[in-house]
Amino acid sequence: MKANKKSLIRWKIYIDRARMYIGYVQFLMIGFVFLKAYKDSTLGTLIFDNLLVSIPLLFLIFIGFALVLGRLDTVFGLREEELRNSSSSNPVMREMLTKMEELKNEVKALQQDNQLNSDNM
Repeated sequence: MKANKKSLIRWKIYIDRARMYIGYVQFLMIGFVFLKAYKDSTLGTLIFDNLLVSIPLLFLIFIGFALVLGRLDTVFGLREEELRNSSSSNPVMREMLTKMEELKNEVKALQQDNQLNSDNM
């Protein structure tokens, strides 16, 4: 197994993706710690006395909450703006955008030349 630049980048991507999944587990653990802190309250007693019902219910609430947050992210366009900012700082993406702009200008110039040539005939 070589440790060249491409391999290191691929490993970093794998680690970043794993970190995302670990974040889900951490979120659930924080929720559990939060519930544990309120174990002696009325709601905590109700939850811990009926774990077979409360765990699936809390899981469904978590999924629903995550879906609502994801939808709000989409509605407000936060991810698109994040990607736009990230892309503008990416040198490869900047180069691609510059090349596309050059191509667009060349196509526009060719269209104008064709228009002039067809008008002169």
